[in-house]
Amino acid sequence: MVKYILKRLLIMIPTMLAIIFIIFFIIQLMPSTPGRIILGIKASEEQVIEKNNELGYYDPIPVKYVRYIKNALRGDFGTSYQSGRPVFEVLLPKFPTTLQLAFFSVLVASVVGILLGILSAEKRYSAADILMTVLALFFASIPTFFLGILMMLFFSLRLGILPSSGAGDWKNMVMPVLSLALPSAAFISRITRSTMLDTISEDYVMTARAKGCSPMRIIFSHELRNAMMPVVTEVGMTFAALLGGSVIVENVFGLPGFGNIILNAINTKDSPVLLASIIFLSFMFMLVMLAVDIVYALLDPRVTARTMKGGGK
Repeated sequence: MVKYILKRLLIMIPTMLAIIFIIFFIIQLMPSTPGRIILGIKASEEQVIEKNNELGYYDPIPVKYVRYIKNALRGDFGTSYQSGRPVFEVLLPKFPTTLQLAFFSVLVASVVGILLGILSAEKRYSAADILMTVLALFFASIPTFFLGILMMLFFSLRLGILPSSGAGDWKNMVMPVLSLALPSAAFISRITRSTMLDTISEDYVMTARAKGCSPMRIIFSHELRNAMMPVVTEVGMTFAALLGGSVIVENVFGLPGFGNIILNAINTKDSPVLLASIIFLSFMFMLVMLAVDIVYALLDPRVTARTMKGGGK
């Protein structure tokens, strides 16, 4: 298992370097220069050029990339053009809100999606199965921000039971979490239903029924356990996607998370903050995928054996 994890960690290094280069190259194509952004529109062209030279803006992109990597290895990801503070002093205070939103969203989506998927598979082709299929298609099709606006209109403006925006107690998180969780639960329920249908007809399930095992034990110990591999993948990818994909929902509900920081960096062309935030979210995505691989190996030791065997050839 340790070798398996180390191999996955080593794969992350070139992947991360490639991601940084691609994002770094794209950001270098932004029309404004850092000197103009920092000094403002009233600065003279000579002052802007002097500031750009000070920042190394006119150096070739490969030179700037290598310099950025060297500084990043020392923990220096640059300084925000707008605030003049190190970028991670700007980003890190906002991350707990985004992490909390993503965690509770994927938790609700997983519980609801898996339970509905099990029920749909056990009641296959019934009225309940058809109803859950229709609901899953509806929530999978509706945009998260539009669902959030509908919830805001109903629960805040009409009923007045939930706050429409801001961060405070748990009530502020209800609608953002549901806005992200319900569409994700729809996908998870469909995958759970599909994989459960594949395991229901297996011989070991028939044997368990013949031995008189209780229905709950058959579902959770035999059917669901062997159907979890695709579900784990979907849950992991959902969590990783929500870390970076909750930008619009955070802005709809006025949550002080990564969403506000990223959109503000785009609007103000604060490229150090934008670059660092994308790198950070990409790194978090790879960590989540690593966790999914580890769960894979725990659920099915054959995954580790095949990977190590393939790496040794």
